[in-house]
Parts: sequence; C-alpha cells; structure tokens
Amino acid sequence: MQQKPIIDVLIPAWNEEEALPLVLADLPKNWVRQVIVCDNGSTDRTSAVGKANGAIVISQPERGYGNACLAGMRYLQSLPASEQPEIVVFLDGDYSDFPEELPNVVAPILKEEQDMVIGSRRLGGMESGAMTFPQRFGNWLAPFLIRLFFGYRFSDLGPFRAIRWQKLLELEMQDKNFGWTVEMQVKAAKKRLRCSEVPVRYRKRAAGKSKVSGTVKGAFLAGTKIIGTILKERFV
Repeated sequence: MQQKPIIDVLIPAWNEEEALPLVLADLPKNWVRQVIVCDNGSTDRTSAVGKANGAIVISQPERGYGNACLAGMRYLQSLPASEQPEIVVFLDGDYSDFPEELPNVVAPILKEEQDMVIGSRRLGGMESGAMTFPQRFGNWLAPFLIRLFFGYRFSDLGPFRAIRWQKLLELEMQDKNFGWTVEMQVKAAKKRLRCSEVPVRYRKRAAGKSKVSGTVKGAFLAGTKIIGTILKERFV
C-alpha cells in the first residue's frame, strides 16, 4: 500500500442536523480524502448542514441503516476504478463516537496487518448511560455467538470501523437495516479476513433521538435482527 492511502468516510444519517456538524468538524482532515453523508430520508436540515460543512451528501430515502450504508458504497463504486478508495471508515452521525480517533482505527490496516478493524467501545471508555441495558446485553451476546459459530473473537459491534475497500466489496453486503454491522463481522469471519479491534471512547449522542434505543420496540427489533443475521449466516 502506498504511503498515503486514500481513505473515505461514510456516515449514515437520519435527522442529525444538530450533531452532524460536530462529527464533521472533529474528523482529522489530513487523514481523509472525502466524507460521504448518506442522508436516510431526513426531514430536518441534515443534508444542508452536511453540504455546508464540506461533505458530499447522497440521498437514500428508503429508511434503514444498511440502506444508507449501501447507498454510500454505490456512490464509491460509481467512481472510476482509479479514484475509488483503499480504505473506508464508517461512523455514526450522532456524535457518540470520537471522530478524532480515526487514525487509531485505521492504524492496524496501514501497518499491513489487518483487513478490518472494529472500534471497540467495551475496550475503550464508555460514558455512563451511553448504552441501555438491552444494548449492552445484545452487544455481549452477538460477539459470543460469532465466537461460538465462526471462531472469531470480537468484543463489540461498534459502528466506528475501518475496512479495506476491496475486502468490503468481497463481503457482498446485503442487510438493509440494523443487521449491517454484525453482517459485516460475520462475513469477515467466514471469509477469514484479518480482523482486530482497537479501543475507542463512546458517549451519549449529542442531540436528537436514538433510532435503536429510543423506544422499546426499536431496541427489540434491532436485537432480533442482529441475532437473526448471525443465525442466518451460520445455517444458510
């Protein structure tokens, strides 16, 4: 890999007009070629503030976390082959991650050691109340099942992650909703990609309402989807 690889950032966002500018401001500009905000049918000014803060904004009106990420990938695939990135970083638009930690997340890939790196909130420092009990339990259970079924050790399903672009394409991602992160990790395990984790900090979202933990229904549906994705990849 060349000394300065092309790193692009994908941020799925739904109604994050208040938090998104904070995310974009804290991303280390000298590490990133471009930031693509995948506006997932927002009804607020998410798209406008994304553009105002220097991001490329693409629209995916069909709701779903995975739908937004897939739209971002399609944009990158539409670029000429010579202009496609070498590494893609994913993080959320709610400012619960610490964007300035991007160099730490991509470091194991830059050293030619890994294909995918997960930012682990369990290994890093998590602010009290940043995750609900159902989220914490699901975040323990899913890695346990991945280790049981596929022999790969993860401690988290954290959204802040980096992966080599060509390896991401090989995973043939399909999930359109909250199974996106676990699908990536399960498929990486099945394809025996070189994977590792680095500690990252995590805090309560800066503004707005969580699409997962904001309601009991949302938390239940997300948990069911995550576990279902693991079982599907194991037995299909």
